[in-house]
Amino acid sequence: MLIPAALDGFLQTRGYWDQGLVLHQGALAAARRAGDEGGQARALMGLSAVQTMTDDIPAAAASAARALQLYRDLGDRAGQAAALTMVGFLHQVSDDYPAAAAELRQALELFGDLGHQRGQGDALNCLGVVHRCTGDYPAAAACLRQALVFYRDTGYRTGQADALRSLGAVQQLTGDYPPAAASLRQGLALCRDLGDRLKQAEVLTELAAVQRLTGDYRSAAASSQQAIELFRDVRNGNGEAYALNELGLVQQLTGDYPAAAASHQQALDLCRDVGNRAGQAETLNCLGELASRTIDGRQARDYHAQALAIARDLGTPPEQARALEGIGHSHLRDSNPTQAAAPLRDALAIYQRIGSPAARRVEETLRQHELSPASAHPAHGQESAHQRRRPPHSSQLGIEQQQLPADPAT
Repeated sequence: MLIPAALDGFLQTRGYWDQGLVLHQGALAAARRAGDEGGQARALMGLSAVQTMTDDIPAAAASAARALQLYRDLGDRAGQAAALTMVGFLHQVSDDYPAAAAELRQALELFGDLGHQRGQGDALNCLGVVHRCTGDYPAAAACLRQALVFYRDTGYRTGQADALRSLGAVQQLTGDYPPAAASLRQGLALCRDLGDRLKQAEVLTELAAVQRLTGDYRSAAASSQQAIELFRDVRNGNGEAYALNELGLVQQLTGDYPAAAASHQQALDLCRDVGNRAGQAETLNCLGELASRTIDGRQARDYHAQALAIARDLGTPPEQARALEGIGHSHLRDSNPTQAAAPLRDALAIYQRIGSPAARRVEETLRQHELSPASAHPAHGQESAHQRRRPPHSSQLGIEQQQLPADPAT
């Protein structure tokens, strides 16, 4: 069991997923032959992490759930907390945000009772991402800053890099571009020091978004291209899809529409291949925005309507608002301001509720077209039709595994 533990970090940071699978499957088989339930649980946790990296989320979830049951049978509270963090993370990847939040809070409580700071950091880091996905940016930032404190106190640099990446993403979403760039550059430096190509790619994708939003299109394209190459090197389809979308957005802004269409279509195919519905919603919104620039409003509305249906089903307000804004713009493109008013107002209401700087953009659009934004706020106790939704992804695997040695680079 010591050899898999020693090699696990090296295999994960460099993308040798096939070797990792063989290693952990061998460890699991050996533990079963020996009747070692603790060894089985530890091997299942490692196996779940590698299965996540290969986008086999159902298998990863099954491995983590089995590990959790074994830890419960053994009365191992630290193991339970680690397994709950993994299970919660996988529910977040699968877009089941309520389940993810519940499991991560259980993990956080267990780690807190044990005084386990690194574990608390892992649970908070994952919980921060759940809050970001559901549009609760203040809660996301609070979780991620606290995770960063725990990681720094314990000298866990991989966790610091994860938390900085996620914090930079939240700062970007709230329009705090200089702090976002600073967080992401700190995270990128850590990833490079650690030799972690997967996390470098993830940070570069977030940095590309900040560069795009601040008008530095050349740097944004370069960061996206680097990220795509790194994701392909480590064979991470989910991450590659997000980086392709970032590149496509820059290509839209620089007028290279055929290239943008190719980038977004590749991203959509990848998201569908791995069952990433949140990624599909984002990509469909990108394609809708491209259609508004190049084809016609009807095609744009079709893309945005598909994105809106997925985002409502997942309970992700940011993509709902983006889809509604796109639908409104498609009507304006077709010279139908009356039909544009309702989706734009509903987009504005969501943007205001989640504290997105996009609210100012929609307000300006409404003013320019003499469409009063006054009805953007639904009456107290009511939701607009477009806000109503059913109850309710990336590597972010700084998840504590009790059987593994401390990160050798820390």
